[in-house]
Amino acid sequence: MTYVIAQPCVDIKDRACVTECPVDCIHEGARTLYINPAECVDCHACEPVCPVEAIFHEDDLPRHWAHYLAVNAEYFDEAASPPGERRDAVGDHPVVAALPRQSVLHKKEISVFAVGKEEAADADLWFPS
Repeated sequence: MTYVIAQPCVDIKDRACVTECPVDCIHEGARTLYINPAECVDCHACEPVCPVEAIFHEDDLPRHWAHYLAVNAEYFDEAASPPGERRDAVGDHPVVAALPRQSVLHKKEISVFAVGKEEAADADLWFPS
C-alpha cells in the first residue's frame, strides 16, 4: 500500500509533505511532487499537511485521478532506468508534462484567513486548547 500525489499538486508543490515524511519518499519533479511507492511506509504523515489536498491513500484515490497511481510508480521506473536512456532528472512524467498550466485560482487557498497579533501571541502551538 502507498500514498499517491494527484493533480492538485501540479504547479503548486507546497512541499509541506516533504518535511513531514519520515522516510524521504517524496521527490520533486519540475511541476509536481511524486511519492516513490517502493519507499512509502504508509505512515499517513503527508496526507493531513497537504494544503491543496493532493495526497490520497491508493485505496481512496478519486476515480478521476486513479491514473496517478501509475503516474507516481512510472516516474520512479523511468528514474531507475540507465542514465543514457532516462529523461532529465528534474522532469516530469509525460502525463503531468502534457497538462496545461494549472491556475492557482482553482486551487484551495491556504492563506484566506487572518489572525490578529493578539491572537497569534496567545496561541500555544505545542498545547492547543
